[in-house]
Amino acid sequence: MDTESEPYVRLATLRQLHQVVADLNTARSLADTLQAVANGVVRGLGYELAAVNLVRPDGDLVVAAFAGSSAGEALLLGRAGSRTSWERRLTMGERWGTLRFIPHTEGWVLIDDDVPQWHTEGPLPRFADEWHPGDRLYAPMYSSQSVGSELIGVISVDQPANGRHPGPWGCEALQMFAFQSGIAISNARLRANMQRALVRLERDQQALRASEESFRQAFEYAPSGMAIAEMGGDQHGKLLRANDALCRLLGRSASTMRRFSFSDLVHPEDVGLLLRTSAEGGRAELRLARRDGSYVWVSLRNSVVADTADGPRFLLTHVEDIEERKSREIQLAHRASHDSLTGLPNSAELRARLSSRLCPRPQDRDADDPAEAAGPVQGLDDFAFSYGYGPDEMAAPLGTLDSHTHTVAPDETDEETTAKGLAVLFCDLDGFKSINDRFGHHTGDAVLIEVARRLTAAVRDGDTVARLGGDEFVVLADHLTPADAADLAVRLRNAIIPPIRVDGRAVRVGASFGIGWAGCGMTAEEVLHSADQRMYIEKRSRSASSPRNNHRRAG
Repeated sequence: MDTESEPYVRLATLRQLHQVVADLNTARSLADTLQAVANGVVRGLGYELAAVNLVRPDGDLVVAAFAGSSAGEALLLGRAGSRTSWERRLTMGERWGTLRFIPHTEGWVLIDDDVPQWHTEGPLPRFADEWHPGDRLYAPMYSSQSVGSELIGVISVDQPANGRHPGPWGCEALQMFAFQSGIAISNARLRANMQRALVRLERDQQALRASEESFRQAFEYAPSGMAIAEMGGDQHGKLLRANDALCRLLGRSASTMRRFSFSDLVHPEDVGLLLRTSAEGGRAELRLARRDGSYVWVSLRNSVVADTADGPRFLLTHVEDIEERKSREIQLAHRASHDSLTGLPNSAELRARLSSRLCPRPQDRDADDPAEAAGPVQGLDDFAFSYGYGPDEMAAPLGTLDSHTHTVAPDETDEETTAKGLAVLFCDLDGFKSINDRFGHHTGDAVLIEVARRLTAAVRDGDTVARLGGDEFVVLADHLTPADAADLAVRLRNAIIPPIRVDGRAVRVGASFGIGWAGCGMTAEEVLHSADQRMYIEKRSRSASSPRNNHRRAG
């Protein structure tokens, strides 16, 4: 470039510059691009040595490429200089456009800093523009030509081929190449980032596909039932998928299951529990309908699958068959609450049923204001939530709402009363002890079983027949007038007195009944004691009468 003023030299330089810029844009990676920058300075711009110092994420600059000398490459490649030292270099010396030239007369102060360098000593220049080994020329590379652009790196050049400082044309060519190099490095970085992003995306997609396949297999081949249901919208609760175990449990095909929601399959008594469980996520034990119309007890566990943008979208439901366990629990509960001999409710169950109809506060049948006469509300929370009432509804005034229906005893002194109440008929068998003593407990047990059957057959659905213990039975019959209760006692006595055959032998027992009335303000023990006392009055009055009249007397 010693004859830069000649047009044909400038044209040759432009051709060389065009070629090295083309090489920049055809590099396939960031490393290739950096090496193309260093090679372009040596091959196209007439310098014997060139280094590309690239800005690292921490701000320091590292020698990322070197051209012109294998010894220099081995010495400098990979070494880094601090950002502070580089900024010192780029602010001192002479400004040749965007280039920075530091002559050997000023550069000696940089010998001991941490920037990697290959400069050596040499004789003083023989003429004004002769290149000295201590001279330094830097071409900064920026992300764009605008003011304040990000510094990408710095090209360091040395030993011009003609031994002279570059003239205006040479400086312009180096500036132009540094600008194009900055663009090429930025593009190479962008491509590298895109490639890394694509690799990560593909890796994530592979992991997602693997996860989906693992979930599909775990879902489809799980030993217990699983289902996915829609949440929200018009299709809320509709089953989207059901695995084979759930289909077998309910006796329905997968395509048939997709026509239903769990609310279509749940037992009517369990709908409220299902809705609360579906809304909140969690666990519940309830009954689901099979294809044959029967119900199976299941443990249902819900997990809400949430979408970060749109909120809950799906409900993942695990359904476990607990029919066997639930049957055992029901059997155990029945044994705890029923007499093992007769199968009737036992004393504890009788008292529980009777207590459920009573409250501590009595009610006057003639009270004008039911709200004033009403007793305290029992179990308000359970009542409210079981019917879907939430905190807002519960906070509202209740007015005259009373979840407890008060039990009031009718006036027995009024023979024409039509008032109805809860009658408690206390029954004690007459002559049972002699049968037990004479024929043994086997016969006595058979008599008790038959009496229990006859009493149960003689009452209405909804009435309670319980064995209090020994030869004592109690009947709870609601909505009876005193006359109705007396008639019932007669029917029950007449049902008991026909002979009972045991092992080919006919035995007879009688029965004495005492009629009591349950009413709020009384306890279960007080109600039973009242009926028991009336039964003993009846028994004493019957013992004083002719045995022939026993079947016509009522308590």
